[in-house]
Amino acid sequence: MSIPHARPRWKGFLAAAVVVVCWSGFNIVSRLGGKSTLTPYDLAALRFGVAGSLMLPVYFISRNPLSLRQLLIIASSGGLFYALLIYAGFSLAPAAHAGVLVNGGIPLASAAIAWIWLKDRPNSATLTALILTALGLMVIGFSRFAPGSATPSTGEKYWMGDLCFIGAALCWAYYGLLVRVWNIRPLDAVSGITVGAAVLYLPLYALFLPKGLSGVSTSALLLQGIYQGIIAALVAAFSFAYATLSLGSGIASMMLAIVPGTTTLLAAPFLGEALTLTTLGGVALVSVGAALGAKVKKTAPTPTPLRHSPD
Repeated sequence: MSIPHARPRWKGFLAAAVVVVCWSGFNIVSRLGGKSTLTPYDLAALRFGVAGSLMLPVYFISRNPLSLRQLLIIASSGGLFYALLIYAGFSLAPAAHAGVLVNGGIPLASAAIAWIWLKDRPNSATLTALILTALGLMVIGFSRFAPGSATPSTGEKYWMGDLCFIGAALCWAYYGLLVRVWNIRPLDAVSGITVGAAVLYLPLYALFLPKGLSGVSTSALLLQGIYQGIIAALVAAFSFAYATLSLGSGIASMMLAIVPGTTTLLAAPFLGEALTLTTLGGVALVSVGAALGAKVKKTAPTPTPLRHSPD
């Protein structure tokens, strides 16, 4: 195995900052889309249509080594199901909830799946971080599961969107674990997800699923297409991979701990979402728990390298 070339740390921190901006902005822009006439199916189609088209040449030029089975699994978990669940959540619940339940829930879900599947039991420090994260999720959920917590635009309960966010976190955590176990290169993972999800989803969307594209302006469609298909699906993914190679997985993963706070702060001026003490308390607990968890050094399981094969 070749040793990767050293990368300047300042570039790694710059890439990590790009991740925070991309993920925080994704929560805001997706909530704007969720409050419009666009359906979750429209947002997923914009994401995979744009990203899949851009990554299709890369998929073939790089000779993506994923087998058909692996491609279907990561395209479904990290692509299709993740996107549909998170966009459905944005149509029902505030962006601040996504910052906490998705970005804060992914480390928690990843640890749980690794414990059950890989028998990778967390040590005491990791367990403390997970408990803090879980408490934060319970705090933010307590007020939102209470009676009367309905969205003004749809009349639905926040808890329905929160469940979608939790499901999205589980899907992404499962995908991330597969990347770790199968030792998939970032380029292969991104091209595999986007191209695979586009092939699976776009025909179904075009033929059967409801659409609300005609009810929004061209500028709104461009905003969603560029952000969902390029910034969220491609730029954030590549930036996180670069930060991980430059700084190590621990420091790079700490960016997840910043996103709930930045999303909550941005949601107030851009979306008019109230900053309650309960929400801020949940954000604080999740952020501290995720940051502590990212600092814990763990021994990764031996990955299974991918080889170019026709199976």
